Amino acid sequence: MNKGFFITATDTNVGKTFVAEAMARGMLEAGIKVGVMKPVETGCIRNETMPPGAGASSGLRPSDALRLKAAAHSDAPLELINPYRFSAPLAPSIAASEAGETIELSIIKARFDELARDSDTMIVEGAGGIMVPLNYNETTLDLMIMLALPVIIVAPSRLGCINHTLLTYKAATGAGLTVAAVILNQPDELIDESTPLNASELRGLGLPIKKELPFITEGKLSISPVIFSGTI
Repeated sequence: MNKGFFITATDTNVGKTFVAEAMARGMLEAGIKVGVMKPVETGCIRNETMPPGAGASSGLRPSDALRLKAAAHSDAPLELINPYRFSAPLAPSIAASEAGETIELSIIKARFDELARDSDTMIVEGAGGIMVPLNYNETTLDLMIMLALPVIIVAPSRLGCINHTLLTYKAATGAGLTVAAVILNQPDELIDESTPLNASELRGLGLPIKKELPFITEGKLSISPVIFSGTI
């Protein structure tokens, strides 16, 4: 497997970027040169201050990719970090189709290889969940297999977490990927009776729960790479 991590989640808007940022900061603080990548970002807002890009990417601001770039103190061109960006807040395959484009995994892999050559390790954040289509033949899981990185699963600690996390874990491991960690996040202030119980239940089912993150409104979190020792 390549050095680094692919960060996926059980759903959209559960904290993938928040976790990816925290991991990048932790690695940077440990003296590790980290490359970051958000291969596909949808729901991007048009911004005239953004440099012109190719095709549908032109003038769009990929907020998640920019957050990762800042967290890693990366000087890599944005076109490497974020090859595909679209304005429609839809699944990648649909957003690309509406923009008249097709997401090509070979292009993402080439950009990944270029970033990896100049980095000690890589953090790649997927769009949505593991089975979201990138085009009409391939899903995020196909990209994960191509990049061959250990997987981090981010899940919101609320009712439904156990089922959704197990489904994602089974999909990744069933494809031959290594799940290095499951991180339970609290993306909002809403908690329920399952919240304090989810981690222990998932551990009992054999999943590698490495971190539980609280709801945070201020400050910048760092996640030490020590918890991923042996996989960086």
